[in-house]
Amino acid sequence: MSKPDTAAVGDAAAPPKKAAPSNLMLRIAAALVLVPLALGAAYAGGMFWTALVTVVAVGLYLEWLMVVGEVRTASVGTLGALAIAIAGLCCAFGLIDFAVAVLALGLVAVAVLAAGRRLWAAAGFVYAAGAELASVLVRFDQQQGWHALVLVFLVVWASDIGGYVAGRGIGGPKLAPRISPNKTWAGAIGGFGASLVAAAGWSLAGGSLLAMLAMAAVLSVVSQLGDLAESAVKRHFGVKDSSHIIPGHGGLLDRLDGYVAAIVFAALLGLLRGGLDGVGRGVLVW
Repeated sequence: MSKPDTAAVGDAAAPPKKAAPSNLMLRIAAALVLVPLALGAAYAGGMFWTALVTVVAVGLYLEWLMVVGEVRTASVGTLGALAIAIAGLCCAFGLIDFAVAVLALGLVAVAVLAAGRRLWAAAGFVYAAGAELASVLVRFDQQQGWHALVLVFLVVWASDIGGYVAGRGIGGPKLAPRISPNKTWAGAIGGFGASLVAAAGWSLAGGSLLAMLAMAAVLSVVSQLGDLAESAVKRHFGVKDSSHIIPGHGGLLDRLDGYVAAIVFAALLGLLRGGLDGVGRGVLVW
């Protein structure tokens, strides 16, 4: 689930700078550990994937609370994290309906207990819970789940890498200077093109080339919008990095913003088209 090394065209207001060699090595080392971990857990599926997703979702939620300044209310963090963890346990045993019920109760508890920024705290819970459920549902499809999940991975990673390379190499007009001053149109287009290349390559493992390209095009745009949305939240609260939990990369929110947007969109689309047991098929088969 983690993005590979990209430093994705920055959220800071300062002009882009080349990463120091030591920081670059930290980024590469972290990616070399996290990417195989994500792919391995996704391939194994079942409890392995659900456990990883649940731990990450709890981390996303707690980081969100830190960004919006609500982490000081201990009950909000504790009950929200507990609800996400219990929902993950339900998902591990295939009890998706129970997981949804637990998350609904968790959302009510968070909204009631939040002290000052109730809507922001609730939004963070929905964000993390959505990432958890969507990740589980896409992989839940025994026939196409792995294939669909890897497509999302590749599109997000390719969009990020392509955006970094094109943004740094070409530069040019800014994409959204008030939200993320260092992101450029060249980077957005480069990321979009790279996602199509990645999807075309993955189609060789099975699936319709046209369907893969169409999904990659949509998911790349959604991923980049998710990146901008997370940048907007951080800028609103005057925060540069959501945390420093990943060496050289920042926090989980920083690394997974595009993935969360893409996987939630893919899961909703797949659920509408393929039903609960065919989310992956609903994403890939047209």
